[in-house]
Amino acid sequence: MSQVLNAIFAPGFFASDPVRAGLVVGAVVALVTGAVGVFTVIRGQAFAGHALGEVGSAGGSLAFLSGTNPLWGYMGIAVVAAGLMEVLGVHRPRARDVATGLVLGAGLGFAALFLYLDTTSSSTTGVTVTILFGSLFTISQPMLPSIVVLSTIALVVIASCYRMLLLSSLSPELAAVRGVPVRAVAIAYLVIMAVAVSLAAETIGTILATALLVGPPATALRLTKRPGGAMAVAGLIGVAAVWIGIVLAYDSFYWPPVDHGWPVSFFVVAMVFVFYLGAGMVAALGRARRDRRVGTLLAMGESGCEPHVDADAA
Repeated sequence: MSQVLNAIFAPGFFASDPVRAGLVVGAVVALVTGAVGVFTVIRGQAFAGHALGEVGSAGGSLAFLSGTNPLWGYMGIAVVAAGLMEVLGVHRPRARDVATGLVLGAGLGFAALFLYLDTTSSSTTGVTVTILFGSLFTISQPMLPSIVVLSTIALVVIASCYRMLLLSSLSPELAAVRGVPVRAVAIAYLVIMAVAVSLAAETIGTILATALLVGPPATALRLTKRPGGAMAVAGLIGVAAVWIGIVLAYDSFYWPPVDHGWPVSFFVVAMVFVFYLGAGMVAALGRARRDRRVGTLLAMGESGCEPHVDADAA
């Protein structure tokens, strides 16, 4: 057993403080993005989630420029962007896409300005890479309580609004007839999605944040159509992708001939993609089995035959 563990985990893996912090933060964030992301996929708002992630780069770069933690910058600008997207987009899908595109363009413009100021007025190196692609190994210990608290709040809001959110996601008209405040639910959900995207940006960067928000939930919905079950499965898939990514990124420091490690964000996103493809294969095999059973039953019905039952066995 020790030989197996040594083959999987490089020396000092469990003794590393950055690794332990990354494992905790990665798991918490994966659970939140899994739960929130299921509704992102159901509501068809993956583009909005992607936009919030990239707009967050403006907040993160501004936070670096002002000397504060990037998480607060990510979340502040993402919440403001979410509100603008809902106000400008009203209810029509085409208007929502236009509003999302406008907010995304403006956010990236500010991000370009702030990143330029970061690199020209500060001696800090690697700011752009950290903001755009993140690193679970650079999360500071003092930020752990804040990340856990924000994640808990997001999960509590999703749980308390679950029925209203599900109904308004599947049929806004029916939800309105039943007295659900559809507009208020939509705004609340966008704010929670902004928080989830900000947490993902803190771990794997603003550019790749959508991978955790959309990838595991889309994978889970290939395996189960029940939203509640999909949320649980998405959380487990996200945690697995993050933890495997951390292990591979840490081990990559010992891979010859490379004398430096590979980005943990790359491995996390790669695992999300692998899980998505694997779920597609599983779903395709399940459909093929169902089609064969249906074909067999139809053939038996057309021939007038009935399944043979062994009376003695019965």
